[in-house]
Amino acid sequence: MTTRITPVEGVEIYLKNAEELALMREAGRIVALAHQAMKAALRPGISTAELDKIAEAVIRDHGARPAFLGQEKPNSPRYPATITASVNEELVHGIPRPDRILKEGDIVSLDTGCFYQGFVGDSAWTYVVGDVRPNVQRLLDVTERALYVGIEASVIGNDLRTVARSIQQYIEKQGYGLAREYTGHGVGQAMWEDPQVPNWWPNKPSRNLRFDNVPLMSGMTYAIEPMVMAGRPDVKELDDKWTVVTKDKSLCAHFEHTIAITPDGPQIMTRL
Repeated sequence: MTTRITPVEGVEIYLKNAEELALMREAGRIVALAHQAMKAALRPGISTAELDKIAEAVIRDHGARPAFLGQEKPNSPRYPATITASVNEELVHGIPRPDRILKEGDIVSLDTGCFYQGFVGDSAWTYVVGDVRPNVQRLLDVTERALYVGIEASVIGNDLRTVARSIQQYIEKQGYGLAREYTGHGVGQAMWEDPQVPNWWPNKPSRNLRFDNVPLMSGMTYAIEPMVMAGRPDVKELDDKWTVVTKDKSLCAHFEHTIAITPDGPQIMTRL
């Protein structure tokens, strides 16, 4: 039975037992298979709508259902797809479309999740389409490494501030900007659970986001997802009420894994 705790006032965290972690691991494996299929299909000329169909087929063929499809957020329509497909200057939540055709040199962040027997897997990866310039590849390499920096800090004895600051310090040393409006999050029986998992930590309280410094405990499960810009860290939401882009149209990258905190160290749930 999931254990519910309140380590900080207003924050409810669900600690998963071994059986529940096994279900989350299977949900994560299905998400990883969807990513594998999308990556194999990536080529100049494919549409983001085609990639969405590929991911949906994999998820449903494995007895799961898409977690993003139909999701709601304030003042927005229900999300209409299985994946988000965010191209070049699009940071997150890009909606797949038949007329959104990928071309040589593009980068695309593909994010997807599924429900499997009541539990969620959630992962994002930024892929290259064909060949890209070295400076573009460096942006992706640094962002991916930042994800693993956060994972490596996710050990019992640390807290969320330690995780956030480890990511922030690494990214800033590389000369890039971090999105400040979006964070990682708890994952479990819902797509978004407590706690929020920021990629940075303020020197003073923030008016816009909660920064609850929760100690890391065995059975916690959350998604770490650095969102990194080559230019200024300013973003805006487009008229579709979902797609978020960099204001200066600079390229950006996004990598995400769902992990579990265990006595043996962090376990990545969303890989094969």
